[in-house]
Amino acid sequence: MASPPARFAAATANVVGKVFQGGVADLRPMPRVLIDQGPNRSVYRMASAGSAPAGPPVLLVPPLAAPALCFDLRRGCSLAEHLVACGRRTYLLDYGNVAFSDRRLGVEHWIDEVLPRAIRAVSEDSGGQRVHLVAWCLGGIFSLLATADQPELPVDSVASVAAPFDFTAIPLVAPLRPLVDLTGGHLLTPFYRMLGGAPSYLVSRVFRITGLNKELTKPLAILKNLDDRDFLAQIEAVDHFMDNMIAYPGRTFGQLYHRFFRANDLAEGTVDLGGRIISLSGVKVPTLVIAGEGDGIAPRPAVERLVDLLENAPSVRFEVAPGGHLGVLTGRRARGTTWRYLDEFLAEQAARTPEPPRG
Repeated sequence: MASPPARFAAATANVVGKVFQGGVADLRPMPRVLIDQGPNRSVYRMASAGSAPAGPPVLLVPPLAAPALCFDLRRGCSLAEHLVACGRRTYLLDYGNVAFSDRRLGVEHWIDEVLPRAIRAVSEDSGGQRVHLVAWCLGGIFSLLATADQPELPVDSVASVAAPFDFTAIPLVAPLRPLVDLTGGHLLTPFYRMLGGAPSYLVSRVFRITGLNKELTKPLAILKNLDDRDFLAQIEAVDHFMDNMIAYPGRTFGQLYHRFFRANDLAEGTVDLGGRIISLSGVKVPTLVIAGEGDGIAPRPAVERLVDLLENAPSVRFEVAPGGHLGVLTGRRARGTTWRYLDEFLAEQAARTPEPPRG
């Protein structure tokens, strides 16, 4: 443990950084190259300062509403930076901003068009190799639905982090169920139709409410850890993430509300999209499932339900890591837990799938 004079000096330097230098977090995004672009889709290859990355490609898939910087939160705590440093071909999908004009886009748009086109672009850019998907929250749900529905996609594995598949196991939404039942399921319908979806400012506030205890104690935590630069940098990076939330398109939000929340389709392993049934039994690739032990949005039982639904996957590995909904993906402790599980899983898949010959 550092001596009091050393801690005072560190705290003083951090205060100077926060007050006079704009903060202590290094929020520079990882260098990247755009390889594909289309409606609601930009696909980037993360650049490497050292030798050219090798091996099968990894595509990072964010959820809707959350910015793609969830995978590149800050230098020193960026999953994208970590994967590149490990020598992996790393790609990032970014949906961009969602406008009011996108309100008619449904779940089908993301799993039929956006994600499959991104996967094919990554495969082509990497010489025709099959793609490993690493997805967070709703990105995990979309990745698995797309993989199940389109088995011809060049997907070699899926790693799903903090993706809930049983919405009855989420205590956060339990108080709303009586109101939903009382209104015949139309509690939120007039609002998201009027607004064209869930606006970004509302998404940000809901996300903050889920961690209300941390929000309330944050000033005290900052004072207590003024000498811990990494701690302060993480708080700044999370605040930056929260300030960049994106809206949900109206029709997509309606489907999530009625099919996922109300009907709880996913808990039974199928989703009904206007009469079109997609079953998770169609997932036939190795899958890694990770839950956060402190996650209020996707608690362990809601995430672990997926394990029993992947009956045709050749292997399913389930892990629990410390952290809340964002923390399990890119918190400070995720560097030694979630990221290690991902490294092990990706290494296992690379070992069973040799890289195609060059030239």
